[in-house]
Amino acid sequence: MTTRRLTAAQATVRWLAAQHVLVDGRELPYFAGAWAIFGHGNVAGIGEALHAARDSFPTWRAHNEQGMAHAAIAYAKQMRRRRAMVCTSSIGPGATNMVTAAALAHVNRLPVLLLPGDVFAGRQPDPVLQQVEHFADGSVSANDCFRPVSRYFDRITRPEQIMDALPKALATMLDPATCGPATIAFCQDVQAEAFDYPESFFAPRLWRERRQGADSGELAALVAALKSARHPLLIAGGGARYSEAEAALAALAEATGLAVAETQAGKGALPWNHPHALGSIGVTGSSAANAAAARADLVVGIGTRLADFTTGSRSLFADARVAQINVQAFDAHKHDALAVVGDARTVLQALARELSGWHAGVEADRQQEIDEWNAAVDAATAGVDAQTQPSDAQVIGVVQRSCGDDAIVVCAAGGLPGELHKLWRCVRQDSYHVEYGFSCMGYEIAGGVGVKMAAPDRDVVVMVGDGSYLMANSELATSVMLGHKLIVVLLDNRGYGCINRLQHATGGAGFNNLLADATHQVLPQIDFAAHAASLGALSEHVTSLGELTAAMARARKAERSYVVVIDTDPLKSTEAGGWWWDVAVPEVSQRPEVEAARRAYEQGTRMKRDLS
Repeated sequence: MTTRRLTAAQATVRWLAAQHVLVDGRELPYFAGAWAIFGHGNVAGIGEALHAARDSFPTWRAHNEQGMAHAAIAYAKQMRRRRAMVCTSSIGPGATNMVTAAALAHVNRLPVLLLPGDVFAGRQPDPVLQQVEHFADGSVSANDCFRPVSRYFDRITRPEQIMDALPKALATMLDPATCGPATIAFCQDVQAEAFDYPESFFAPRLWRERRQGADSGELAALVAALKSARHPLLIAGGGARYSEAEAALAALAEATGLAVAETQAGKGALPWNHPHALGSIGVTGSSAANAAAARADLVVGIGTRLADFTTGSRSLFADARVAQINVQAFDAHKHDALAVVGDARTVLQALARELSGWHAGVEADRQQEIDEWNAAVDAATAGVDAQTQPSDAQVIGVVQRSCGDDAIVVCAAGGLPGELHKLWRCVRQDSYHVEYGFSCMGYEIAGGVGVKMAAPDRDVVVMVGDGSYLMANSELATSVMLGHKLIVVLLDNRGYGCINRLQHATGGAGFNNLLADATHQVLPQIDFAAHAASLGALSEHVTSLGELTAAMARARKAERSYVVVIDTDPLKSTEAGGWWWDVAVPEVSQRPEVEAARRAYEQGTRMKRDLS
């Protein structure tokens, strides 16, 4: 057996570079490269190995470990999970900074390989700098925080262990049912230890796509349920897009007359003006989709977890039978559903064959409801050019009209995702990138970098509020440094406007959300345009919708990242569409407003689906 003597870190990087997948018929490396912030726990081992491989396995430097992991996750999301990236950090805060990103990837079922440095396996120098010690368990380190938010977790304490751990991690990431973050904690002394690895371990490997078909009995049950339903409705989730099931979904809808609503992750599965597209569903849904859901007697989820924003906290289609097409059985059985476990595209194609000649019939009110919703979108996104402090919806309207259909909008948290879910009109299926599974503030700019790396020839428009921008903005400097141009539209409502509105809606007093309602000695006046310029971006502050339109034109022509700041109304949101959402209101309060909100809350809970 031919062997090669390498350090564990060198062998890891060489193995990672040898893994390939097929993307649109082309064989490509599965890992596009590595993000790294070096410290004493990884600079000497993994750092040296990445340097040696830098010509074939690129390494990028970020400014924050959470940010770089968000960029890697966004890249994988935009690539529909077909490719991924590696992130490595030192031990201690470098590692724990990535835990939030791991949770985001876990919730959203997105692949990323995390290689945090770890303590010494030999334990002789313990406790080392940044080491977290557990008084009752000597094997615990800070990296154990990754266990509940990783689909696969391992700790490398001997150099030969990578030959077992790495293939298991990648198999987890590439399996559509288990896809998510894999964490391999790498003891820093072991990174530098050498071992005689067999050359066969480094042989190029092509990992093939797995598409699981449906069980014949489960498929037959779904066919029977559809044929017996009077008001069936399809809900497309993120799994429909990751499976590249858009064409199959459109074909099924067109052949059968079935209508399609979309979750946040599924938005864009059909073009917004497709005759069978009802738009967004749920708490941030269109009136057309929610009307169809309210009268539905059968709801078929396609690659969706049916989370509370989709189901209106189980109140929207409370009396309907639920069916779930999902590659993960855990998700397929949620809501006591008629489960069909399998790949979305494969199942939809089989479903179309089984339903050949059957037609659901187009509900009489559907087109009128679609027309009414489109009119409501036009009204919400319209505005007067001279208007100052516009609504988020009016800013969205200007941004949409300023961008071509190829632009990709990126967002994550606050009120903007809800407005975008309702109002953004997707022509291309991959033009909407909103992280709303974990709804993580601070994802936006870092995520935009990852999206731009996945789609370098397209405009990437990051829409972000001032609260999220202040939480995590440092990867704006990374975008400039790497030449990955972003257009950032920063909506300044002077605080956490979304939660302020929720606070008032639940009867609370304005408190600790808007800057004006928080404890302060000096009310901060933040010059976001100057801050963005200090990070190397081009920037300007505009005072009206007309100025925003002109600024967007300049931003599109610019050669590097461009930030446009506009003040917005913190109190206004789109009233059209939407649905009830379960946010518990106190049973007892000294505020009459809370008592009134509690009565409304109790009325809302009576709409919920009973699974007892």
